[in-house]
Amino acid sequence: MRNGTYKKILDKLSQGVFVFDEKLRVQYVNAAFRRAFSDAARVGGTLAQALGCGEKGKCGEGESCEYCAFLRVMRAAISERTEKTETVHSTIQRGGQTDKISMSIRIVPLDEKGKLFMGLTEGTYHTEIEREMLSAGQMQRRLLPAGKSMAGVNYSYMFIPCFAVGGDLPDVYELDGQAYGVLADVSGKGIPAGMLSAFVKAGFDRKQPNLGLALSSLNTKFNELNQDERSYITVAAVRIDKSSGLLRYAIAGHNAPILLKNRYGIHEVESPAPPISNWMADFAYKEKELPFEQGDLLVLLTDGVTECMNAKGELFGIERAENVLMQSHSAEDYIGKLKAALNVFSGGKFTDDITAIAFDL
Repeated sequence: MRNGTYKKILDKLSQGVFVFDEKLRVQYVNAAFRRAFSDAARVGGTLAQALGCGEKGKCGEGESCEYCAFLRVMRAAISERTEKTETVHSTIQRGGQTDKISMSIRIVPLDEKGKLFMGLTEGTYHTEIEREMLSAGQMQRRLLPAGKSMAGVNYSYMFIPCFAVGGDLPDVYELDGQAYGVLADVSGKGIPAGMLSAFVKAGFDRKQPNLGLALSSLNTKFNELNQDERSYITVAAVRIDKSSGLLRYAIAGHNAPILLKNRYGIHEVESPAPPISNWMADFAYKEKELPFEQGDLLVLLTDGVTECMNAKGELFGIERAENVLMQSHSAEDYIGKLKAALNVFSGGKFTDDITAIAFDL
């Protein structure tokens, strides 16, 4: 049979089929793959173009590539020149029901030299609503901090959503020559939580230097949404003033404390205050301050870190997070070691969003 006949047969399959080379360049996609991912998929294009994920340049170098299951299993197949399979699971809310969805990705070498590989995909990701969920996750990752330094302050972070769309939001920005960090954790998971985290991104006043006033303003805006009492947002916000050596901070119900590592050890920064919610609509949040010295490390954590659970039902806890911090010499070092410790502790299975930001002071 000629190539055209083979392509007609493959286009009739319900499975998504794609062929790529050892440099991750796509050589063929069938009709089911294009329907599920991107009509722009083309021969000679990148995996990012085939998936329609919006990343530019080489695959593996974009901001969201770390979370790409396709890239992960394709690289493994290329490296080991053997068949590899991975199943991606997620959860969506649909019509008042919680549905579990999955997509299987199978990569098969097509020649002994490992030059060409065929990928097969199947599962409920091929429906429109799952495509939208995938797109929502990609859009959310575009809201993440892009750099590694702000206002002369080096920082590092991790953001590992347990579903395609997460309810955590790390943010770093600059105002009047000072670095600001905000870590929000919204109630719930999945699409509703992702929409609420987008509200935080849009509603937090980046032009307000006083973090207490910024949180109070966010609380007012949240109450205008008329959410029920089960909906809330916890926030930890910091302002790093290198000229004065002062760390200013405000907290709204964030139950994982801010950790400051200095020459005396670990200082847990706590400030009792309710979360952003309609529980206390007119609550006035206050900004507080702490001195810091060159060489100190500052860490913001969500409770997904401290409440990460292992197979025995044990929690990772604040003590383990602090032990990792004591062994770290920089923000980037801490985030790398914390991610590794959480993966070992949980076996790589997370039931909540895992998010942390670290700053070199």
